[in-house]
Amino acid sequence: MPLTSKDSASSTVLSVKSVSVNYGAIEAVRNISFDVKRGEILTLIGANGAGKTTILRAISGLVPLKQGTIEYNNEVISGVPAYKLASKGISHAPEGRGIFLNLSVEENLDLGAWSCKDKSTYAADLEHGFSLFPRLKERRKQNAGTLSGGEQQMLAIARALMAQPKCLLLDEPSLGLAPQIIEKIFEIIVKINQEGMTVVLVEQNALQALGIAHTGLVLETGNIVLSGKASDLARSEKVREAYLG
Repeated sequence: MPLTSKDSASSTVLSVKSVSVNYGAIEAVRNISFDVKRGEILTLIGANGAGKTTILRAISGLVPLKQGTIEYNNEVISGVPAYKLASKGISHAPEGRGIFLNLSVEENLDLGAWSCKDKSTYAADLEHGFSLFPRLKERRKQNAGTLSGGEQQMLAIARALMAQPKCLLLDEPSLGLAPQIIEKIFEIIVKINQEGMTVVLVEQNALQALGIAHTGLVLETGNIVLSGKASDLARSEKVREAYLG
Protein backbone atom coordinates (compact mmCIF):
# COMPACT_ATOMS: atom_id res chain seq x y z
CA MET A 1 0.00 0.00 0.00
CA PRO A 2 1.54 3.36 -0.96
CA LEU A 3 2.65 5.66 1.81
CA THR A 4 0.92 9.01 1.87
CA SER A 5 2.44 10.72 4.91
CA LYS A 6 5.93 11.65 6.01
CA ASP A 7 4.97 10.27 9.43
CA SER A 8 3.93 6.81 8.20
CA ALA A 9 7.24 5.00 8.84
CA SER A 10 7.17 2.43 11.61
CA SER A 11 9.37 -0.64 12.04
CA THR A 12 13.16 -0.58 11.66
CA VAL A 13 14.41 -1.99 8.37
CA LEU A 14 18.08 -1.00 8.59
CA SER A 15 20.20 -0.71 11.73
CA VAL A 16 23.78 0.59 11.80
CA LYS A 17 25.39 -0.25 15.14
CA SER A 18 28.69 1.23 16.38
CA VAL A 19 30.18 1.15 12.88
CA SER A 20 33.68 2.42 12.12
CA VAL A 21 35.37 2.34 8.71
CA ASN A 22 39.03 3.01 7.91
CA TYR A 23 40.81 3.72 4.65
CA GLY A 24 44.29 2.63 5.61
CA ALA A 25 45.30 4.74 8.59
CA ILE A 26 42.49 7.25 7.99
CA GLU A 27 39.38 6.78 10.09
CA ALA A 28 36.54 7.81 7.77
CA VAL A 29 33.64 6.88 10.06
CA ARG A 30 33.81 6.65 13.85
CA ASN A 31 31.40 4.60 15.96
CA ILE A 32 28.28 5.54 13.98
CA SER A 33 24.86 4.23 15.07
CA PHE A 34 21.43 4.93 13.60
CA ASP A 35 18.23 3.20 12.48
CA VAL A 36 16.22 3.61 9.31
CA LYS A 37 12.47 3.02 9.58
CA ARG A 38 10.57 1.12 6.93
CA GLY A 39 9.07 3.47 4.36
CA GLU A 40 10.97 6.60 5.40
CA ILE A 41 13.48 8.86 3.69
CA LEU A 42 16.55 9.38 5.87
CA THR A 43 19.06 11.93 4.62
CA LEU A 44 22.72 12.28 5.57
CA ILE A 45 24.11 15.78 5.24
CA GLY A 46 27.49 17.30 5.97
CA ALA A 47 30.56 18.77 4.35
CA ASN A 48 32.74 16.89 1.85
CA GLY A 49 34.78 14.29 3.70
CA ALA A 50 32.27 13.96 6.53
CA GLY A 51 31.82 10.22 5.88
CA LYS A 52 28.44 10.22 4.13
CA THR A 53 29.45 8.22 1.06
CA THR A 54 31.47 5.82 3.21
CA ILE A 55 28.36 5.00 5.24
CA LEU A 56 26.41 4.11 2.09
CA ARG A 57 29.30 2.02 0.80
CA ALA A 58 29.47 0.21 4.14
CA ILE A 59 25.74 -0.55 4.05
CA SER A 60 25.91 -1.92 0.50
CA GLY A 61 28.96 -4.06 1.23
CA LEU A 62 31.47 -2.10 -0.86
CA VAL A 63 33.85 -1.35 2.02
CA PRO A 64 34.64 -3.53 5.04
CA LEU A 65 33.88 -2.45 8.60
CA LYS A 66 36.65 -1.91 11.13
CA GLN A 67 34.12 -2.52 13.87
CA GLY A 68 30.37 -2.71 14.45
CA THR A 69 27.51 -4.44 12.68
CA ILE A 70 24.83 -3.59 10.13
CA GLU A 71 21.45 -5.32 10.18
CA TYR A 72 18.82 -5.43 7.45
CA ASN A 73 15.40 -6.79 8.42
CA ASN A 74 16.97 -8.08 11.66
CA GLU A 75 19.63 -10.04 9.76
CA VAL A 76 23.30 -9.18 10.19
CA ILE A 77 24.63 -8.23 6.75
CA SER A 78 28.10 -7.02 7.74
CA GLY A 79 30.60 -8.79 5.51
CA VAL A 80 27.98 -10.00 3.03
CA PRO A 81 29.18 -9.31 -0.56
CA ALA A 82 27.49 -6.45 -2.40
CA TYR A 83 25.99 -8.69 -5.09
CA LYS A 84 24.23 -10.79 -2.44
CA LEU A 85 22.85 -7.69 -0.74
CA ALA A 86 21.28 -6.67 -4.04
CA SER A 87 19.39 -9.95 -4.02
CA LYS A 88 18.22 -9.26 -0.46
CA GLY A 89 16.60 -5.96 -1.45
CA ILE A 90 19.26 -3.25 -1.09
CA SER A 91 20.10 -1.21 -4.22
CA HIS A 92 22.79 1.47 -4.42
CA ALA A 93 22.86 4.28 -6.98
CA PRO A 94 26.42 5.50 -6.41
CA GLU A 95 27.98 8.92 -6.58
CA GLY A 96 29.14 9.47 -10.16
CA ARG A 97 26.27 7.28 -11.45
CA GLY A 98 28.43 4.30 -12.44
CA ILE A 99 26.49 3.53 -15.61
CA PHE A 100 28.00 1.66 -18.58
CA LEU A 101 28.55 4.39 -21.14
CA ASN A 102 29.17 2.02 -24.07
CA LEU A 103 25.88 0.16 -23.52
CA SER A 104 22.41 1.33 -24.45
CA VAL A 105 19.89 2.65 -21.94
CA GLU A 106 17.96 -0.60 -22.13
CA GLU A 107 21.09 -2.73 -21.75
CA ASN A 108 21.98 -0.79 -18.59
CA LEU A 109 18.50 -1.46 -17.24
CA ASP A 110 18.81 -5.14 -18.14
CA LEU A 111 21.96 -5.35 -16.02
CA GLY A 112 20.10 -3.75 -13.13
CA ALA A 113 17.64 -6.64 -13.17
CA TRP A 114 20.23 -9.43 -13.00
CA SER A 115 19.62 -10.14 -9.30
CA CYS A 116 15.81 -10.23 -9.52
CA LYS A 117 14.35 -13.43 -8.16
CA ASP A 118 11.11 -12.96 -10.06
CA LYS A 119 12.03 -12.55 -13.72
CA SER A 120 8.37 -12.67 -14.76
CA THR A 121 7.97 -9.06 -13.66
CA TYR A 122 10.80 -7.75 -15.86
CA ALA A 123 8.54 -6.11 -18.45
CA ALA A 124 6.46 -4.43 -15.74
CA ASP A 125 9.58 -3.25 -13.91
CA LEU A 126 10.97 -1.82 -17.14
CA GLU A 127 7.74 0.04 -17.88
CA HIS A 128 7.64 1.35 -14.31
CA GLY A 129 11.10 2.83 -14.79
CA PHE A 130 10.05 4.36 -18.08
CA SER A 131 6.91 5.81 -16.44
CA LEU A 132 9.10 7.51 -13.84
CA PHE A 133 11.59 8.71 -16.45
CA PRO A 134 9.87 9.09 -19.86
CA ARG A 135 13.09 10.47 -21.38
CA LEU A 136 14.71 7.08 -20.90
CA LYS A 137 11.96 5.39 -22.89
CA GLU A 138 12.54 7.85 -25.72
CA ARG A 139 16.26 7.04 -25.61
CA ARG A 140 16.08 3.32 -24.78
CA LYS A 141 18.27 2.32 -27.76
CA GLN A 142 20.79 5.16 -27.34
CA ASN A 143 24.21 4.56 -25.82
CA ALA A 144 24.25 5.81 -22.25
CA GLY A 145 27.37 7.83 -23.02
CA THR A 146 25.35 10.09 -25.33
CA LEU A 147 22.87 11.09 -22.58
CA SER A 148 22.99 14.39 -20.72
CA GLY A 149 24.13 14.41 -17.10
CA GLY A 150 20.55 14.57 -15.88
CA GLU A 151 19.49 11.68 -18.09
CA GLN A 152 22.44 9.61 -16.87
CA GLN A 153 21.34 10.24 -13.28
CA MET A 154 17.82 9.17 -14.17
CA LEU A 155 19.28 6.00 -15.68
CA ALA A 156 21.33 5.29 -12.55
CA ILE A 157 18.20 5.48 -10.39
CA ALA A 158 16.06 3.50 -12.83
CA ARG A 159 18.74 0.80 -13.04
CA ALA A 160 18.84 0.53 -9.24
CA LEU A 161 15.06 0.14 -9.18
CA MET A 162 15.23 -2.75 -11.68
CA ALA A 163 16.60 -4.94 -8.89
CA GLN A 164 13.21 -4.66 -7.13
CA PRO A 165 14.74 -3.20 -3.95
CA LYS A 166 12.96 -2.49 -0.71
CA CYS A 167 15.73 -0.10 0.39
CA LEU A 168 17.35 2.35 -2.04
CA LEU A 169 20.67 4.06 -1.30
CA LEU A 170 21.11 7.29 -3.28
CA ASP A 171 24.48 9.06 -3.26
CA GLU A 172 24.49 12.70 -4.43
CA PRO A 173 21.74 12.37 -7.06
CA SER A 174 21.73 16.12 -7.75
CA LEU A 175 25.49 16.52 -8.19
CA GLY A 176 26.35 18.67 -11.20
CA LEU A 177 22.77 18.96 -12.48
CA ALA A 178 20.75 22.00 -13.54
CA PRO A 179 18.13 23.25 -11.03
CA GLN A 180 15.13 22.12 -13.09
CA ILE A 181 16.59 18.61 -13.41
CA ILE A 182 17.31 18.51 -9.68
CA GLU A 183 13.68 19.36 -8.99
CA LYS A 184 12.57 16.49 -11.22
CA ILE A 185 14.93 14.03 -9.51
CA PHE A 186 13.64 15.01 -6.08
CA GLU A 187 10.03 14.65 -7.26
CA ILE A 188 10.84 11.09 -8.35
CA ILE A 189 12.48 10.28 -5.00
CA VAL A 190 9.30 11.41 -3.22
CA LYS A 191 7.14 9.41 -5.63
CA ILE A 192 9.01 6.13 -5.18
CA ASN A 193 8.99 6.67 -1.42
CA GLN A 194 5.21 7.14 -1.52
CA GLU A 195 5.03 3.81 -3.38
CA GLY A 196 6.63 2.21 -0.31
CA MET A 197 10.39 2.49 -0.92
CA THR A 198 12.73 3.11 2.00
CA VAL A 199 15.39 5.63 0.94
CA VAL A 200 18.74 6.56 2.45
CA LEU A 201 19.80 9.78 0.74
CA VAL A 202 23.24 11.41 0.74
CA GLU A 203 22.90 14.86 -0.73
CA GLN A 204 25.02 18.01 -1.04
CA ASN A 205 21.89 20.16 -1.30
CA ALA A 206 21.00 19.99 2.38
CA LEU A 207 17.96 22.24 2.25
CA GLN A 208 16.27 20.28 -0.53
CA ALA A 209 17.17 16.96 1.08
CA LEU A 210 15.70 17.98 4.43
CA GLY A 211 12.64 19.25 2.59
CA ILE A 212 11.69 15.75 1.38
CA ALA A 213 13.13 13.58 4.18
CA HIS A 214 11.44 12.30 7.31
CA THR A 215 14.62 12.24 9.39
CA GLY A 216 18.18 13.48 9.03
CA LEU A 217 21.69 12.99 10.32
CA VAL A 218 24.34 15.72 10.31
CA LEU A 219 27.90 14.42 10.03
CA GLU A 220 31.23 16.06 10.76
CA THR A 221 34.56 14.27 10.25
CA GLY A 222 33.05 10.81 10.56
CA ASN A 223 30.79 11.52 13.52
CA ILE A 224 27.06 12.16 13.88
CA VAL A 225 26.77 15.58 15.53
CA LEU A 226 23.01 16.12 15.13
CA SER A 227 20.02 13.92 14.35
CA GLY A 228 16.26 14.20 14.41
CA LYS A 229 13.23 15.06 12.34
CA ALA A 230 14.23 16.61 9.04
CA SER A 231 11.88 19.54 9.58
CA ASP A 232 13.51 20.30 12.95
CA LEU A 233 17.01 20.11 11.47
CA ALA A 234 16.02 22.46 8.65
CA ARG A 235 14.98 25.03 11.26
CA SER A 236 18.07 24.53 13.42
CA GLU A 237 20.24 27.64 13.51
CA LYS A 238 23.39 25.52 13.80
CA VAL A 239 22.47 23.48 10.72
CA ARG A 240 21.43 26.51 8.69
CA GLU A 241 24.69 28.33 9.44
CA ALA A 242 26.92 25.35 8.80
CA TYR A 243 25.23 23.66 5.85
CA LEU A 244 22.39 25.71 4.44
CA GLY A 245 23.90 29.18 4.25
